[in-house]
Amino acid sequence: MAVAIRLSRGGAKKRPYYRIVVSDVRSPRDGKYLEQIGTYNPMLPKDSGERVKLDEDRARHWLSVGAKPSDRVLRFLDAAGIMERPARNNPKKGEPGEAAKERAEEKAAKLAEAEEAAKAAEEEAAAPAEETAAEEAPAEEAAAEEAPAEEAPAEEAATEEATAEETEEKAE
Repeated sequence: MAVAIRLSRGGAKKRPYYRIVVSDVRSPRDGKYLEQIGTYNPMLPKDSGERVKLDEDRARHWLSVGAKPSDRVLRFLDAAGIMERPARNNPKKGEPGEAAKERAEEKAAKLAEAEEAAKAAEEEAAAPAEETAAEEAPAEEAAAEEAPAEEAPAEEAATEEATAEETEEKAE
């Protein structure tokens, strides 16, 4: 006869309470069992001593005669130091689904666009400050250049008058 150490559910709706039982693997979950070796109350806090009660001597006995614990009971036995639970590794469990990957890509693209816009705004904010500094310097240079520029049109006018006189003389 194959024997399992597993949980048998009791308690009210939405208020579970489990017995840790040794039973034939063919019997129903909440059906007939050979022996009750402990209790498990998931409603209590995880650090509570009353959450899992286990008769360690009886658990060792049933394990020695070949009883196989369920995954949850194996966790309890590992915590009690009776049996070691092998480490599991499922790398695909933590991997997001296709839709979640698409949402993450879209979010990353939006963040990149926002960063680019922020950089552009910073550059635009820095550019007017540079332009005002650049505008002040050429204004001073232009003022210095304007004085000789005023003289130049006077000289040009004098040369134009001289050429006009020469053309009149030639015309006569």
